[in-house]
Amino acid sequence: MLKGAVGRALGAAIALASGLGIAPTARAEGDRAERTQVLAVRHWSYDAYTRVVIELSGPVTPSAQRLPADAAAGRAERLYFDLPGVWVGRDWDTPQPVGDGLLSAIRLGQFESGSARAVIDLARYERHRVFALTGPDRLVIDVFGPRVVKPDPGELAEAPRGAPTLALPPERKLLVVLDPGHGGDDPGTSGPRGMREKDITLAVARSAKQRLVARGFDVLMTRSSDRTLSLEERTAIAEGANGDVFVSIHVNAAPRPRVHGIETYYLDANHERHALGVAARESGVDPSQLDELQRVLAGFKVSEVGSRSARLARSVHREVVGGVREAYGSVDDLGVKRGPFHVLFLSDAPSVLVEIGFLSNPAEAARLRSPLYRDVIAEQIARGLSLFRRERQPALAGAPR
Repeated sequence: MLKGAVGRALGAAIALASGLGIAPTARAEGDRAERTQVLAVRHWSYDAYTRVVIELSGPVTPSAQRLPADAAAGRAERLYFDLPGVWVGRDWDTPQPVGDGLLSAIRLGQFESGSARAVIDLARYERHRVFALTGPDRLVIDVFGPRVVKPDPGELAEAPRGAPTLALPPERKLLVVLDPGHGGDDPGTSGPRGMREKDITLAVARSAKQRLVARGFDVLMTRSSDRTLSLEERTAIAEGANGDVFVSIHVNAAPRPRVHGIETYYLDANHERHALGVAARESGVDPSQLDELQRVLAGFKVSEVGSRSARLARSVHREVVGGVREAYGSVDDLGVKRGPFHVLFLSDAPSVLVEIGFLSNPAEAARLRSPLYRDVIAEQIARGLSLFRRERQPALAGAPR
């Protein structure tokens, strides 16, 4: 997995006074405890963008502004985000260097008594997007643009005389990003005899990867072992790799043991109300917090991505349900649904979340324990993706099923 830096980022009054316009302030320790605190600052660098995540002890509604470079003052172009109600004091007094050709550094400081300021020094810039997530509260900032990359001296050597000047690049395979739900400190839902969602989803994803590679796909897994991954890390991996489709694999649970079946979700702004409970459980938040996604989704190309995601969801769901019925005789088809899943709206690629059975149902828990059942699910996910590929790329209609 591509992994970014975790570190502290910046800005006490003295360190920031030289160009950020952040005024020194002083507050009593007792008062500061009542303010929202910055818990961590992380970043991940990829070909087309860099993702910055500021984790907080409470919710925040930021305001953003872009400032041009000031050559006379020796200041780079920068973005800054005012964070009302946030107190950092002198805790973040060291700038966090990035130096990835897109961002130079991240800084954080106390702008005034009731507001902190996060500043991103830019090396290059085309656009950015920013949104807030809950559970835990964090601010996600994606900065897009071409990177400043030093050429490899070997690439500057003169090409041999007589060498061909034109060549057709090989056709790029469809890149599938498989996301085994949960992992590490987050076991997901639990079942009888110590069964854990995180183990089942990883086993299915590994099996699906083998089948997809055999069908001519490129495959990237967000995790290939039992490790903890945040939701923004999972989609940062997909976005950074320029994934064509994103498939998140999960196991369901319900208060009533008799509930069973398979369901598949895709992102849609007009999500179905009955999907809120599942979305909240898989996103690790209270259902009431999911309503905030309506506001966040307004800034995304939901109609475009949602349409392609719906087609992907129908292809995968049809194959998974059909394959399980063929192998086991019966399965409750809970349908293709729309839902506000955090892990789906963070990706710009067509994305689906597949719930492959209920651990809370004794019969399906027994199936989920079986390696044979997991392989059937993996095989059908691969078939569904092959179907989606044929519809997306008619020239590949002869690809193996």
